[in-house]
Amino acid sequence: MAKPKVAFYWCASCGGCEEAVLDINETILKVAEAVELVLWPVALDFKKKDIEAMKDGEIAVSFINGSVRLDEQEEWVKLLRKKSGLIVAFGACAHLGGIPGLGNFCTKETIINRAYKEVPSLDNPKGVVPQVKTTLNGYELTLPEFYDTVKTLDQTIPVDYYLPGCPPPPDLIVNAVMAILKGELPPKGTVLAPNKALCDTCPVKDSKPEKLTITQLKRPYELKIDPDKCILAQGVFCYGPATRSGCGETCIRANMPCRGCFGPVDGVVDQGAKALSMLASIMGVDGEEKMSDEDVKKLVSQIVDPAGTFYRYSLPSSLLRRKRIA
Repeated sequence: MAKPKVAFYWCASCGGCEEAVLDINETILKVAEAVELVLWPVALDFKKKDIEAMKDGEIAVSFINGSVRLDEQEEWVKLLRKKSGLIVAFGACAHLGGIPGLGNFCTKETIINRAYKEVPSLDNPKGVVPQVKTTLNGYELTLPEFYDTVKTLDQTIPVDYYLPGCPPPPDLIVNAVMAILKGELPPKGTVLAPNKALCDTCPVKDSKPEKLTITQLKRPYELKIDPDKCILAQGVFCYGPATRSGCGETCIRANMPCRGCFGPVDGVVDQGAKALSMLASIMGVDGEEKMSDEDVKKLVSQIVDPAGTFYRYSLPSSLLRRKRIA
C-alpha cells in the first residue's frame, strides 16, 4: 500500500517552524515510516519540477509556514494547493501574518531604503538595491519580486486547517499529523488548538483579582515579575485574555507575558482590537471609577510600541491589514 505523500514548504519566516518539526523528537521517525516526504526544502533536495510532475491532489497534505512576501512564494503555494488534498497553515506567520507582517506598517520602498541605504553599519556607497532583473556580462539575472504587502496564507490560497503558534508546540504537531493519517479531522477551516482563552488555562489564573484594575503599565525589564501572581495584575501587558490556549503556557511558565502568537479564539475578527478593548476595560486610577483625560494620556503613553504590542502577530489578518498608502 502506497504511503500518503506529505510536503513541507516555507515562505517568509524565521525557520522556527522547521525547528519545531524536529522538536517532536523520536516521533518524527514514526511519522517518516508512515508517510512519503516529497518536499522539505530545509532538509531534503527536491526540485520544483518534481512537484510539477505530480498529478493534481497527489500530495495528501502540505504544511506551509511563513507569510507570503515574494512572488516566488505565491507561485509555490499556488502550485502546492493544486497538487495537495489538504493545506495546513503551519505557525503564526501563515495563520495570521506573523512578525514579517509588521512590514505592512511600511512601504516596500521604505523597507528597501532602510535595509540597503540607511542602516549605519552599511558599506554601500553607490546605494545599490536588489532588482528583479539585471543584465550582467550579457546574461539576465533574476530575483523574486518583493511585494509591497505581506499576506497570510489564506489571503493567497484556500486553506483547510490552521496550526497556530510561534512556533506550533510538538504535541499539537503530532496530534495534527496523526489526525490527518487516521482521517479523524474536524470540519475544514478549524484551528487545530483548544477554542478557549489562554487565561482559562494559565497556571496563575487563580491569583487574578476578581476586579482587575491597572493603574500603571510596565515593561518586563522594569520590575521583578512574581511567578506566582497574574502578570497582567502586576501591570505588565499580557495577551492572555485575547489569545487562544494550547501552547502549554510556555511564556507564562518562563515568567514572561503572553505575546499573542496563537491568535484569537473563534468569532474574534481582529485580535489586536480585542486586546486593545481588553486593556481599555481594566485601566483605572486607584479609588476612582473614571479617569481624567490627563490620566488616560499618561497611562497610554506607557505603551511604548502600540503597533508591536497589539498587532505583533496579526496585522495582515486584521481589519487594518496594512498602513494606508496615499
